[in-house]
Amino acid sequence: MAASEEVKVPRIKLGSQGFEVSAQGLGCMGMSAFYGPPKPEPDMIKLIHHAICRGITHLDTSDIYGPHTNEILIGKALKEGIRAKVELATKFAISYQDEKFDVRGDPAYVRACCEASLKRLDVDCIDLYYQHRIDTRVPIEVTIGELKKLVEEGKIKYIGLSEASASTIRRAHAVHPITAVQLEWSLWTRDVEEEIIPTCRELGIGIVAYSPLGRGFFSSGPKLIENLAEGDYRKDMPRFQAENLEQNKNLYERVNAIASRKGCTPSQLALAWVHHQGNDVCPIPGTTKIENLNQNIGALSVKLSAEEMAELESFASAGVKGDRYGPGLGTWQTSETPPLSTWKRT
Repeated sequence: MAASEEVKVPRIKLGSQGFEVSAQGLGCMGMSAFYGPPKPEPDMIKLIHHAICRGITHLDTSDIYGPHTNEILIGKALKEGIRAKVELATKFAISYQDEKFDVRGDPAYVRACCEASLKRLDVDCIDLYYQHRIDTRVPIEVTIGELKKLVEEGKIKYIGLSEASASTIRRAHAVHPITAVQLEWSLWTRDVEEEIIPTCRELGIGIVAYSPLGRGFFSSGPKLIENLAEGDYRKDMPRFQAENLEQNKNLYERVNAIASRKGCTPSQLALAWVHHQGNDVCPIPGTTKIENLNQNIGALSVKLSAEEMAELESFASAGVKGDRYGPGLGTWQTSETPPLSTWKRT
């Protein structure tokens, strides 16, 4: 299916506080970090402006992307009256020093990160502010308590969590309403469906799906790994290792076969599957090319029947080989924090 310039991007509500976003967002990480060298700034600003003109107004970044350079890029793109047109999301908690990742959620760090992000983005307020990873040394109530203060001060509008377990989400939501939980959700990552998705829906929390195209796997298939730039961290991810890639190739081929039957691309089919999960779900595929962004928007026109959804799901996640991350970076499976009673107030 060719991406049509006529496709209208719908609007959806995330959470129960009235936050409205484009039904598809734009993940901006790959413009600056982790997926090879940073891309030319003028080209990325042009891409962001194109996305906004097409109706993709939910922009997702983080202070760790670069670090810091992606937020600066977004800030430059939002000049000249564009800020009011977008829903801006960024994140804190991951720091990278001495070639090691650390995660922090203590109040002083939360506040310092927010102030720094506001300056880099050159905005007065962040629409959606996520804890990027959970600091297992700090009770989640303490972290959310500081974020609540930032809401009251007008520095952020809504609070989000990324890679948080169901119990962590519940504890956080009891302190202040959580507007969105960001998690990896795609045809080849479905473990969140068992407990986390139902918890979000029970509590009225929106769902933001990152890597809905399997980090590009559903765009290019196994050949993706051959074309990755030097420094692209996907080269080290378990699912892209040779021993796993051969099996995962079968998944791509089956998705490709259904896409051919539907008259769309494999990436549009995979993205459409995420869109069909509900109107409380906003996938945020990343790209650095305008033609890919147009194709992603085209996924909104791909309609899947219940039978087609079942067909995709019958072979999708069961056939995936390899973990989604290597060791070192925590996920929702390792996000439990100590009880609030253990916290020593200073």
